[in-house]
Amino acid sequence: MKLSRDEKMKFRTVGFITMSFTAFAATPVSLLSSGDTLPPLSGEYLSGRPDVLPQDASGRVALLLLGFTYESRFAVEDWTRAFRREFDENPKVTFYEIPMIGGLARLGKWFINSGMRRGTPKPDQGNVITVYGASDLWKQRVWFRDPNAAYLLLIDPGGKVVWQYAGAFDVKHYQALSSAALIASRNTTAQNRAPAQ
Repeated sequence: MKLSRDEKMKFRTVGFITMSFTAFAATPVSLLSSGDTLPPLSGEYLSGRPDVLPQDASGRVALLLLGFTYESRFAVEDWTRAFRREFDENPKVTFYEIPMIGGLARLGKWFINSGMRRGTPKPDQGNVITVYGASDLWKQRVWFRDPNAAYLLLIDPGGKVVWQYAGAFDVKHYQALSSAALIASRNTTAQNRAPAQ
């Protein structure tokens, strides 16, 4: 059976797509759990400086607020507001809002970053990290299911995940986050006071 040129192209395209999905499926990514060390998360601060977490947060408890869509920013901002009210004056605790930008949106990196810089006060730009690419990988790690949700990871000063949640802001889960952050920051203080052996 002789195939036309168009049919050959269709088979090649389908074959390439199938191989791409097979390669992607062959390298599964583990779901992050409490006690896991945060894998490197590389991006760029709105100030333009490159970032790698968990190294940039080393020595501090850090709340990472990942958003995968434009709409998720509302949930991220609600969580951030509550967290800042409680922990803004605590030097042992910090946070990072992390827009995860994938797909064709990556082509608009300059425009996206410029818009975010205009909408973010200069002192806060060191708490916003844009990540272009790797969003599919991180979706697997945080078990992405709701595009409007904020995906929260609280890491201790050594970069280990101590608490996580996905969803819109609610008081009950915020209380759990607050407790976990306070415990992790107290443990940091106790470790710093422990005599060297």
